[in-house]
Amino acid sequence: MAPYESDDNTNEDLRTGRRKAARYVVPVAVLGVAAATIGLVPAFAGSGDPDLPDITAQQLIEKIAASDVQQLSGTVKISTDLGLPNLGGLESSLGGGMGGGGDDSGSSADPSSKLLELASGTHTLRVASDGEDKQKLSLLDKAAEYSVIHNGDEVWAYDSASNEAYHMKDSSGAAEKGTKGKADDVPATPKELAEEALKAADDTTSVTVDGTAQVAGRDAYKLLIKPKASGSTVGAISIAVDSKTGLPLKFTLTPASGGAAVIDAGFTKVDFSKPAASTFDFSPPKGTKVTEGDEAKAEGKADRAQPKGGEDLGKEFQGLNVIGEGWSSIAQFDTGGEGMPSESSGAGDAGRFLDSLGDHVTGKFGSGTVFSTRLVNALITDDGKVYAGAVTKDALVKAANAAK
Repeated sequence: MAPYESDDNTNEDLRTGRRKAARYVVPVAVLGVAAATIGLVPAFAGSGDPDLPDITAQQLIEKIAASDVQQLSGTVKISTDLGLPNLGGLESSLGGGMGGGGDDSGSSADPSSKLLELASGTHTLRVASDGEDKQKLSLLDKAAEYSVIHNGDEVWAYDSASNEAYHMKDSSGAAEKGTKGKADDVPATPKELAEEALKAADDTTSVTVDGTAQVAGRDAYKLLIKPKASGSTVGAISIAVDSKTGLPLKFTLTPASGGAAVIDAGFTKVDFSKPAASTFDFSPPKGTKVTEGDEAKAEGKADRAQPKGGEDLGKEFQGLNVIGEGWSSIAQFDTGGEGMPSESSGAGDAGRFLDSLGDHVTGKFGSGTVFSTRLVNALITDDGKVYAGAVTKDALVKAANAAK
């Protein structure tokens, strides 16, 4: 069923909706969406879809925001197809120098690197939650399992394949500090993905109700989010919302270029009853190598080589700028360097491999290379300027030309 058009005469309805919202999971800014952005025509079930009461996009957003599901368990299937190149060639070129988890701890169980596996391929997750202090996420493989368990002020991550564990303890609240910057930085569930998408709902966005569906045996409404203007690589985002609880059950992002979804994450099973208390218990099996989070951070800082002059690496990126707005916005910054290594610059095999990944472009800015995925593109100019966003290659070149 095609989405319905927006109704531009609903400012008072939006203000009333905001006043009624008291305990929002989604940021309050979501309900500040301009009236012209939101489709307020009710959804109707298509053939074979659940026959649910009429609902408007504004009401459905409020339903998501007011959702207060504290207890659940289930299975989530997530597929990601960013069109990233196979980096095996680069690793070979560098003599295997890219091996390892890439984190300070060197532990295969560190969530900061392990959950980045979700950025490609298809994975099955088992999730469980019992309030703010008890959560568990398990990444299932053919013959192994990787789990992150949060229970009170204890956070454990365990990799059965390597028999390694990573432990964090924070008396001030692991939910706020222990897991932030680790597992929570990688949206892995439909709810987390939906929250990120709804943050972008402003007057550059069309938000409509697109009928109904069944997900994991639950009746759901479908919320459709689309950029209004051209230039973005995002085609549309569809969110299936549980009709009773308001919990997002499925999240699908399709690119403007068409083809398979870039991200497709949804529950295949879900149960809203209280999980067994033992679900969140963990003790390292005998013989497990345990890395303590605080110790790993300290060792990593001591071992890391400092940039020339002893400056913090973050200071290498000068003057982060945002060009444009909404879905077509472009982040621009200066690396302070001389662009990407290339074969012509004497970088050898590594430079040749990087050359093969990008498209050489020229303009008023000089010359540079565009590195593309199906969602995010980045232009790195030969003088070290970077332009990146969920926009087309032409949009990046145009922005770089305009900056001159």
